[in-house]
Amino acid sequence: MKKILINDKSWQTRIAITKDRKLQNIYFSSSTQTSLERTYFKGVVTKVLPGIQTAFVDIGQEKAGFLHISEIDREMAIENMSKQVQLEDDEAQIKRARRQKPTINKIVKEGDEILVQVSKEPVYEKGAKLTTCFTLPGRFFVLMPNIPRLGVSKKIEEREERMRLKDLYRTNLPEGMGGIIRTTSINRDKKELIKDLKFLIKTWNTIQKQYKTAKPKAVIHQDLPLTFQIVRDHLDHDVEAVITDNKKNQQELHRFVKVIAPDLALKIKLYQQETPLFDHYDINKQIAAALNKKVLLKSGGSLVIESAEAMTVIDVNTGRFTGKANLEETIFKTNIEAAEEVARQLRLRNIGGLIVIDFIDMGLHSNRQKLFNHVEKSLKELDKFQSVVLRVSEFGLVQMTRKRSGKSLVQQLMETCPCCNGLGTIHSIKTESFEILRQIDHYLQHNSSVKKATIDLNPAMFDYVSDTEFDAILSLEKQYGVQLTLSSTNGIKRDTYKLKKN
Repeated sequence: MKKILINDKSWQTRIAITKDRKLQNIYFSSSTQTSLERTYFKGVVTKVLPGIQTAFVDIGQEKAGFLHISEIDREMAIENMSKQVQLEDDEAQIKRARRQKPTINKIVKEGDEILVQVSKEPVYEKGAKLTTCFTLPGRFFVLMPNIPRLGVSKKIEEREERMRLKDLYRTNLPEGMGGIIRTTSINRDKKELIKDLKFLIKTWNTIQKQYKTAKPKAVIHQDLPLTFQIVRDHLDHDVEAVITDNKKNQQELHRFVKVIAPDLALKIKLYQQETPLFDHYDINKQIAAALNKKVLLKSGGSLVIESAEAMTVIDVNTGRFTGKANLEETIFKTNIEAAEEVARQLRLRNIGGLIVIDFIDMGLHSNRQKLFNHVEKSLKELDKFQSVVLRVSEFGLVQMTRKRSGKSLVQQLMETCPCCNGLGTIHSIKTESFEILRQIDHYLQHNSSVKKATIDLNPAMFDYVSDTEFDAILSLEKQYGVQLTLSSTNGIKRDTYKLKKN
C-alpha cells in the first residue's frame, strides 16, 4: 500500500510518497521559494525571433520566459494571423490564415500583452517555458479550455469505463474545450465528476476576467499550495494513509479532503511519535541514496546514473549476480530488474529530456524484444509523465525521452562544489540549513527545560540563516518558548552546529 508522508516545518515542507516503505516520489517547498509551474501571467512580449520561432515574454521574473510556436494554440495563432491579412471579407481572412504556414512574427509582436502559463520551471540559465495551451488540473479531470481534444489516462484500461467517461465529458464540456480524464475518475459517480468539471470551468472564466483588468506582468492565477496539490493528485483508495507531523497541517488537509473526497477524509492522520517522521520511515536515507550515482539492485547488479544538462546516461552492470543456468539468462534477468528500477529512479530523481540506457548486450533477439516491452510496461505503470522509447539496439542501447517537469532532485538539493572547479557537487547551503533547523527543532522538542541557548554556526551558514531563514528561528522560539542567539564561529564545518545552554 502507498503512504503520503508530510514533514511540515515553517522553513520547508517535504512530501514523500512511498509504496511498501520504498520511496517513489519526493517533493519540496519552502517559504522563501515560489513555484512557477502552472501559474498564469499577463505577459508582455519583449522580443520575437523568427529564426528559432520563439518569443521572449516578460512575466516579472528574473529571466524572461520563452514561448515557442509549438506552444501556441492553433485558434489563437489563426486569429492573430488573420488580423494581419488586409481583406474585407472576414471569412476570407480566416481561410487565408489557415492556409498560411504559421511563423511566430505573424502571431505576436513586441509589446503585445498575452495570457501565458508556465509549463516548466526555469532550469540552469534558461527562463521559464511558457505555453498558451492552457491546463487546469482538478481531482478527476485536467481541463484544457482552448484545446478541443479529449484524452483518457492510460491506466484506465477497461473499455466500457473509458467509453462511459468519454461520453459523460463530451456531453458536459462547453464547445471548444477539452481535457484529460484522470485515473481517479474510475467508477466515480456522475455528480462528483460534473461538480469537479464545473469548478474548473468557473476557475477558467475567472482567469479570463482577471486578465482583462490586470496590470502587465501580473500573476493571474496560481495552483494550490504544494501539499494540497499532492493530496489532490495522488490520494485515492490505493493510499493507506496521509501522515503529517504538523497538527495545523493535518486539520487543514482534513477539511480540504472532506470537500474533495469525503470518503477518504479518515486517511488524514497526525504523526505524534518521538522519532522524526522521515527517520521512522527511512526517508532521509532513501533521499541520500537517490543523490548517489550508483544504485544497487537486489540481484547484485547495479545502475550508474550520469546526468548532464542535455542528456542522462544510465549504465547497467551485472555486478556479482551470476545466475543459475547460463550467461544469457543472467544478463536477461539483470536487464529486466534494471528496467523496473530505471522507471522508479527517473521518477524519483525527476530526470527528463533525452535518456540513453546502456543495458547489458543480449544475444537473442527475442530477449531484446521482451526487454523493450518490459521497459514500456514499467514506464506506463510507474510513471505519469509522457515518455517515448525506441527499440533495443543490437548493442543493448535504449534511447528514450521523458517530459521535463521542474528541477531534478540533484538540482533541488545540490550545488556546484567550490573545491573541484565544478567537477562534483555538495549539499547546497539551503539544504544544510534546513537539516540544522530540523536537528535544533528535535533537540528543543525533547529538552523543554532549555529557556536560553546560543547556536554556533559556520560564518557562511550564520550569514545565510540570519539573512534568509531567520523567520524559522523566530518560529522555533515561539513554539518552544526559548530565546535563541546565533553566533558566527570560525573553525566549525558548514553542515554542523553547536548548541550551548545559557
